[in-house]
Amino acid sequence: MRKKSLCKMLLVSCAAAFIMTGCGSDEKKDNNESGRPQKTADVSADNAGEDDEENYETGDASLDNTRNQDEIGENEILVVSFGTSYNDSRRLTIGAIENAIENVLTDFSVRRGFTSQIIINHVKKRDNVIIDNVEEALNRAVDNGVKKLVIQPTHLMNGLEYDELMEEAQKFSAKFDKVAVGEPLLTSEEDFDKVVKAITEATKEYDDGKTAICFMGHGTEAESNSIYSKMQTKLKDGGYNNYYVGTVEAEPTLDDVLALVKQGNYERVVLRPLMVVAGDHANNDMAGDDDDSWKSVFEKEGYKVECVVEGLGQLQDIQNIFVDHAKAAADKVK
Repeated sequence: MRKKSLCKMLLVSCAAAFIMTGCGSDEKKDNNESGRPQKTADVSADNAGEDDEENYETGDASLDNTRNQDEIGENEILVVSFGTSYNDSRRLTIGAIENAIENVLTDFSVRRGFTSQIIINHVKKRDNVIIDNVEEALNRAVDNGVKKLVIQPTHLMNGLEYDELMEEAQKFSAKFDKVAVGEPLLTSEEDFDKVVKAITEATKEYDDGKTAICFMGHGTEAESNSIYSKMQTKLKDGGYNNYYVGTVEAEPTLDDVLALVKQGNYERVVLRPLMVVAGDHANNDMAGDDDDSWKSVFEKEGYKVECVVEGLGQLQDIQNIFVDHAKAAADKVK
């Protein structure tokens, strides 16, 4: 597909929140969705290269809160995302998740860290907006005298970036009294059920029997890619027979999804990203005009196509899952 992200995929589905004491017990590494260094997107995936010329508008970067302020007190929640250079999507997804966590966990200051240096550099060069990478965010927490730190990823599932995040957290564990890491979006059975409810509620207006509702995930070569087939199974078991899940870079492929859709008597296809943000994959690989975009492929097959270019992070029910995971981790450090 077009320029597949230079980024890694933040899709996440990892073990329960765990706690590390300030003594520095051995922990894991940061993991992106794939389990090995590769392009990543997450739903937070985005392939804006540092020197790419942009002929599109992504919104006003000044409206976004970069959350890199100092003097924040002794309790911090660091929300870690892959990142996106699409300004509006960043504010409406990652920013909305951060705000939701802050509104509930009022005893903590919420700060931001991105794992993609490419995205950070691109936004700085284009918009003169500075966003901390994870190491910078952790050093800022140390300098601010934070004692209790919660790290909450916005990953969809557990993958390479999640492992790397664990490794980075371990390096800093001795600098805080307590550190806890929250779970990714899709971790427990309950998480899957909640996400199924969220995405079907958000698209129920299209479920008329004549429309195939197709969600596009990023995909990974790691075992965690199984979350996509599991999500498909959950949808079918729940009676959502007009819903289909595919990926950009793994399985199920677009061809797999197309084959299933062609088995039905559909007149229309609605496309929506199964990613936390609506970045490059959503705007181009899904909704773009290139011949190999999902939109173009379905149109060639004679379907009317509607694209909903909104990340999962815009859904309040998804935000609430991240809030619950952050609360569980915060309970560990209190």
